[in-house]
Amino acid sequence: MDTKFSVAIHILVMITESEKSLTSQALAISVGTNASYIRKVIGLLKKSELICSYQGKSGYKLTKAPNQISLLDIYYATQEIDRVNLFQIHQNPNESCPVGKYIENTLKLIFLEVEIHLAKEMSSQTLEDVIATLYQQAKIAR
Repeated sequence: MDTKFSVAIHILVMITESEKSLTSQALAISVGTNASYIRKVIGLLKKSELICSYQGKSGYKLTKAPNQISLLDIYYATQEIDRVNLFQIHQNPNESCPVGKYIENTLKLIFLEVEIHLAKEMSSQTLEDVIATLYQQAKIAR
């Protein structure tokens, strides 16, 4: 997994908590990257209908309340997939080897169980939870 997931969370928190409209350049400064990368991530968030643009002016807004956007929603948007898929299995194991013959199916079962558990956890955590934790970490009242 690349950094688009964490960058998207950062962007969404900024959009939620900023009192003013934020441009991709302003978001890039906060994230510590370039504006073109931010626009790429914003494009994914827009495509998944998590954010939209203001008509006729710069900036973005959420399409749902932060407590209605799960981390799983953000993950799916940024990874452009519809299920958690973290682990890749090596190709072409030796079928005449007692391990090679069964390793793929064995690992698929184990990996799938872990991925299902992770998806369940991410679906129970929301953008609002991230924002609340951020304020706790900063020791700032909201």
